[in-house]
Parts: sequence; C-alpha cells; structure tokens
Amino acid sequence: MTQVQVILDKALDGRRITPEEGLQLLTEADLLALGQVAQALRFRKHPEPVVTFVIDANPNYTNVCVTDCLFCAFYRKPGVPDAYTLSVEEVLQKIEWAVARGATTVLLQGGHNPDLPLDYYLTLIQETRRRFPHVTPHFFTASEVRFMAEVSGLSVREVLERLKEAGQTTLPGGGAEILSDRVRRRISPKKGPAADWLEVHRTAHELGMRSTATMMYGHVEAPEDIMAHLEAIRSLQDETGGFTAFVPWSFKPDHTYLRKWVPHRSPPQQYLRIIALSRIYLDNFDHIQASWFSEGKKVGQVALHFGADDFGGVLLEEHVHEATGHVNRSSVEEVVDLIREAGFIPAQRTTLYEIIRLMEGHHGGGA
Repeated sequence: MTQVQVILDKALDGRRITPEEGLQLLTEADLLALGQVAQALRFRKHPEPVVTFVIDANPNYTNVCVTDCLFCAFYRKPGVPDAYTLSVEEVLQKIEWAVARGATTVLLQGGHNPDLPLDYYLTLIQETRRRFPHVTPHFFTASEVRFMAEVSGLSVREVLERLKEAGQTTLPGGGAEILSDRVRRRISPKKGPAADWLEVHRTAHELGMRSTATMMYGHVEAPEDIMAHLEAIRSLQDETGGFTAFVPWSFKPDHTYLRKWVPHRSPPQQYLRIIALSRIYLDNFDHIQASWFSEGKKVGQVALHFGADDFGGVLLEEHVHEATGHVNRSSVEEVVDLIREAGFIPAQRTTLYEIIRLMEGHHGGGA
C-alpha cells in the first residue's frame, strides 16, 4: 500500500492528518482518489444530498486604497481621476437594489481609504440594520478592520466592539490571500503578516462574531504555503470554533501588476484538488464552498462531487473580479438549476448557514 493510500485511509477512519501528510496529498495523491475520500467525509458530516447557496451582493463603498497589493486590479490611489468613495446614502441605495432582488446578505468591501472616519463604517452598519432588518451586514475584511484601527487610533478589539455595537455579527474572510509571510511579503507587503489577519478573526470570534476563511492561490505560493494556510485556520478553528466555512479561489492575473510574473490562471484540476484536500484537512469546518463564480459554473458543479457542500452566492453585484476582466453572472433560477443538474437538492441559506427554504422538485422549478 502506498504512503498516500495510508494517509487517505487514516482520513477515512476519522483520524486527523498532519501538515506533512496534507502536503503529500496535495502534491502526490491521485485527484479522483482524493475526491472520493473528500466526498465520503462530506456525506459523513452532511448526510443529506443538499447543497446550499445564499442570495447576496458584493457592492463596494470605495476603490481608494493605499496598500498597493500586486494582485488587485480594483484599487485606485487617492486623487486619481477614477477613484471614488460613495456616501452612506449611495451605499444604502445599492443595498436597497439588492434587497429588492431577494438578497439576505450584503458583503460590503472597499479599499484602505485614509479619509474615511470610523463613524462612516458604523453608520453604514446601523442604517443597514435599521432600514433592512432582514439583511445580514457581512461587511469589511480583516485588513479593512485593521486599517480602521490605524486611522482611528483604537485597537483592533475596540474597533470590532464598535462594529458589533452598531449591529455587525459576521465578518467576511477576504484579505487572507495566503497566510504565509513569505508569500505576503511578495504580493501584499503593506498588508502585514499572516498573524494580523488571524488576530482580527480570533478577536471577532471572542466577541461572538462568526466569520469565513478564504484563500486565494495560484500565484507565487508553493504547496508548503498552502499547507501553512490550512494549518493556520484549522488551529484557529480548534481554538475558537468561529469559522462557518472555507472558501478558496484562484488568482485572476489580468490587469494586475502580478501578471508580469504570473501570466496564467491556475487550472481547474488544482481547484478540485484544493477543495478535496480542504474537506479532508479542515476536519473542524462544517462547510466547504464551491465557487461557480470564480472558477466557472461547470467546475463549480464538479467541485460538489469533490467535498464541497455549498455553492456560494448568487452575487447580484460584484466589481473586484470584474476589474480583472473576469465576469460570471447568474440568477437564483440558474444557481438552483446548476445544483440540481449536479445531482443535489438546492437550499437557500442565510449567512450563518441556516436553511431558509429547501427547493425539492424538478428542473426549472423553484419553490
């Protein structure tokens, strides 16, 4: 029996695999064998053939940013002609537009804009809660929270306490990229070390907030960096239990500075490998999200057979990937059909993975 098979059998036995074993699976395992084990573990955790999705939108309040990440095509330096910052009222109009189309979650993100005071962010949360009580304000990544702390002179904990008082209960996982300092120094040197991202999420969890963990791979990282990332979030989850889901996606090079060094997109096989490995390795995460949006609808469907149990969001509005020329549009009806075509029962969920409605029945329907 090969060493890889020994590791896969260990995972199937419900025993936790080590970072070294995870690295071996990532680099050597047969993709279909990896996928089979991941799917078995998915059904052990979620016995029903249900795949969830959320109706959401990802509007942006500003594209002004002073952090200059090499992988980002979205940001603009302060003062350039196409830099913008929306007023609170303009952001709320975008949320209203999404709510009218069924959104229950709004993932709001922007840049690191030094001209915005903490009150701006707090008012956004308060007004969203007041006007749209059924919407979860899934606002601001860890790096935005750190930047708020820097600008306001408060600690990260104090900023998160203020956000929570204003009505925020969840935090998106963006800004993690790869939680390896070697990688971060190359692609986002001003964003700080991995410990900074982890500290924000640890503190949020301690305050009773829930969050997602993300990973953007397919650029300058080595397999060891991917394992460092998975180990970091697994360890934090052991500590806090605050993560709801893991969401990996691949780097999109077009219109970014990083394209000079990384001109090609990561292939679908690598995405499926990472989805399957994350289901096996992240034994303390309930949900692994397949991103039809970032990887394409067909690859998203296949990922549902490689350990993923969630199909992400319908994404009524999105501009960060769009800035790289990557545009994938969908509708609730299409997401429901894609899940059904893949052989699963679609279910609409909340930000916290509570089922709103189960959509049993045949193609083309949607109750």
